[in-house]
Amino acid sequence: MSYYFAKTLSCEFEEAVRRTTEALMAAGFGIITQIDVKETLKKKINVDFRPYRILGACNPHMAHEALQIEDKVGTMLPCNVIVQYAGNGQTEVAAIDPVASMQAIGNPALLEAAKRVRSMLERVVEEL
Repeated sequence: MSYYFAKTLSCEFEEAVRRTTEALMAAGFGIITQIDVKETLKKKINVDFRPYRILGACNPHMAHEALQIEDKVGTMLPCNVIVQYAGNGQTEVAAIDPVASMQAIGNPALLEAAKRVRSMLERVVEEL
């Protein structure tokens, strides 16, 4: 089982970040964190890296449900979605498969919730 699903877009990096953010928000996810990996690596260890952004996506209703099922699941939240420049006007968007990550917990009720979140995230990525 893969731990992510992805799609390559024919657009520049910032456009892909905008489109991904808008699509996530339209599907009921908020972006609660953004990590600019390129900027962070340059600042912290003076390394040049391709444009790469980690978006911490959270659907508050689904997060609340998951936290009621398993109180330590917050260690695995939010659902990360990455946007990374692939060169030649191509940008890849990849999202965590929450089912793959939640299998480590071994709670069948949580797995069912994760399947619903996976469906939502898959739809977002497919429709980009």
